[in-house]
Amino acid sequence: MHNVLVVDDEILARETVKVLLAHDKDIGIIWEADDAQSALEISHAKSPDIVILDIEMPGLSGIELAKKLPLHCVIVFASAFSEFALPAFEVNAIDYLLKPFSDERFFESIARAKERLAALHEPQSSALSSAVLEFIEQHQNTYKKRIIIKDPGRIRFVDIDQIAFITGAGNYAELHMLDGSHFLHRETLSNLEHQLNPKDFVRIHRSSIVRRDCIAELRPNEKGDYAVILDSGEKLTMSRRNRDKINELTH
Repeated sequence: MHNVLVVDDEILARETVKVLLAHDKDIGIIWEADDAQSALEISHAKSPDIVILDIEMPGLSGIELAKKLPLHCVIVFASAFSEFALPAFEVNAIDYLLKPFSDERFFESIARAKERLAALHEPQSSALSSAVLEFIEQHQNTYKKRIIIKDPGRIRFVDIDQIAFITGAGNYAELHMLDGSHFLHRETLSNLEHQLNPKDFVRIHRSSIVRRDCIAELRPNEKGDYAVILDSGEKLTMSRRNRDKINELTH
């Protein structure tokens, strides 16, 4: 039997992992922690076999926490952000789950952890290398299909293909959906722009990104910019510095 420590500051995320683990007959005790300090105390007192770690948490990050865990712990990272994958593997993680992950992908990760536990006496470099290469192959040059929004007490999954346009100010972006609803997300518009497929979305202003097939009309203004009219009737502005994108929209 393998004992597991689940570390995540979101209770819903911890509950999801615990429900999945309950279906595995090889899993024994499941501990949980919502911050790094609690996780350290449990790991040294209880000696879990597998530790499933979130990346972004209050206090120490998951990467920093991993460096302080007992050497025998097999680490699986679970994060909504792919950019932390390589640093995660550098601290000898056996796998990196990108949220939201499927049940199949989760159990594949647990199977890897079990294999590592069964072969701790063998060199780890080849297993780590194959895991790194597999992750890079799966996620390099891909664009997000969902945006994860962390609200108090819950995690919301917003489908990219349901977004009509995005407006931003400072460190926040407002996602305007095709059904008329909208959600506030703590991320800059520039960061979001790099996560969206340019075949589907275009940056028309420093404060707005729009889905291409939601644009119904372009109207030139006297100031040299353009009014961008959407199918919904909403009006945005294409700034003069983005006028070269008109050819993209009209061909």
